[in-house]
Amino acid sequence: MFRSRAKDEKAQDADKAPVTDSSQPRHPEAPKGRPTPKRSQAQSSRRSVANTSMTRKEAAKRQREERRTAMERQRQALASGDERYLPARDKGPVRRFARDFVDSRFNIAEFFLPMAVVILVLSMVRVASLQNVALLLWLVVIVLIVLDSFVTAFRLKKQLHERFAGENKRGAVAYALMRSLQMRRLRLPKPQVKRGERP
Repeated sequence: MFRSRAKDEKAQDADKAPVTDSSQPRHPEAPKGRPTPKRSQAQSSRRSVANTSMTRKEAAKRQREERRTAMERQRQALASGDERYLPARDKGPVRRFARDFVDSRFNIAEFFLPMAVVILVLSMVRVASLQNVALLLWLVVIVLIVLDSFVTAFRLKKQLHERFAGENKRGAVAYALMRSLQMRRLRLPKPQVKRGERP
C-alpha cells in the first residue's frame, strides 16, 4: 500500500525481461535474450560468409577460363612483343635488348638446322668421297658456330655493361645465344628489328 511508484516500475520491468539460462548476472541495460552459440557453430557461420556461393565445379571452370585467357594473352604478346604479358624469362629491358641484338645480325648458328639436313643426306650417300665431305662440313660448321657464338657473347656483354650498368644482367648472354640457335622466323617473341638495324 505504501510502496513507492519507482519500485513498482522496476518490478514490472524485471517481470518483462526475458529469462536466460546464464548463471552470471548481466547488466540490466544490456540484456542478451539468446543463448551463446557454440564455437563450432560460430566458426562454420564465419566460413560460410567468407566463402562464395561457387561450387567446386564452378571454381575449377573459372580457373580454366582464366588460365586460357592468360595463355591467349601471352601468345599474342609473343607475336607482338607486348612486354606486359610476356613470360618472366622474356621480360625486362635487358632481355629485350639481348633479343634485338641477336635479331639485328646474321648468325651462323641459325642456319644450323638446314645445314645439318644437307650434311646428313650427304653422309647417307654410299660414296666415300661424299661421306668425307660431310664429315669435314660437320667440323667446319661446328667450329664456325662456336666462333660466332663467342664473338656474339663478347660484343653483347660489352653492350650490356655500357647500357645497363646498374641492372641485373644475369642470364642475358645465354638467353641471346639460345635465341641465335633458332631460325629467325621461328623465334618467339617475334623479332622487332630488321637485320642490320641497330637495337
